[in-house]
Amino acid sequence: MITADNITALILAGGKSRRMGGRDKGLLPFDGGILIGRVIEQVRPQVGAILISANRHQDEYAQFGCPVLTDPLDDFQGPLAGFLAGLQHQRTDWLLTLPCDGPVVVPDLAARLAAGCSEGIEIAVAHDGSRLQPVYTLMHRDVLPGLQQAIAEGERKIDRWFPRQRWVSVDFSDAPEQFANINTPDDYARIGEHALSEEPGRV
Repeated sequence: MITADNITALILAGGKSRRMGGRDKGLLPFDGGILIGRVIEQVRPQVGAILISANRHQDEYAQFGCPVLTDPLDDFQGPLAGFLAGLQHQRTDWLLTLPCDGPVVVPDLAARLAAGCSEGIEIAVAHDGSRLQPVYTLMHRDVLPGLQQAIAEGERKIDRWFPRQRWVSVDFSDAPEQFANINTPDDYARIGEHALSEEPGRV
């Protein structure tokens, strides 16, 4: 059984945010606070430790009291680079990854992914009922050598890396609110200042 204290959360905030005009999404004002602060608040009870993957504004992210990691690769090379940093620095057996721009974290995200990790499974990936949500994953630390090899070979696509590992998808079709994230100014206008904190799942 995978317990919360054996899981480290890695919140991914390392992208360029091109569709947001370069604004650092994790630091956007949201619901009276800051977006990544909301994510931290919701994921904290589910895990034993939290890391933040960020390539800009590290001092601002550090104010949330979590270690801040920069990608070991240059030039914003995508979530796999963040995964690599997290796997290299975590001290638990399991790493839970999730983005900084998803205002809702369902209270059983980690537990449901963990339940999918039967013996021999190295990675569990959320599936929203229509498609994989590959930044919402739970992965075992043993995938690190395979990830290092894939990156050395030039791989940068998460969904092309998964088949190299023993992985499974986990059904979250009953929780679509988990995957409502802020990618564009329109998303921010629609979701951004709504009082989502009243009830997880209300978007």
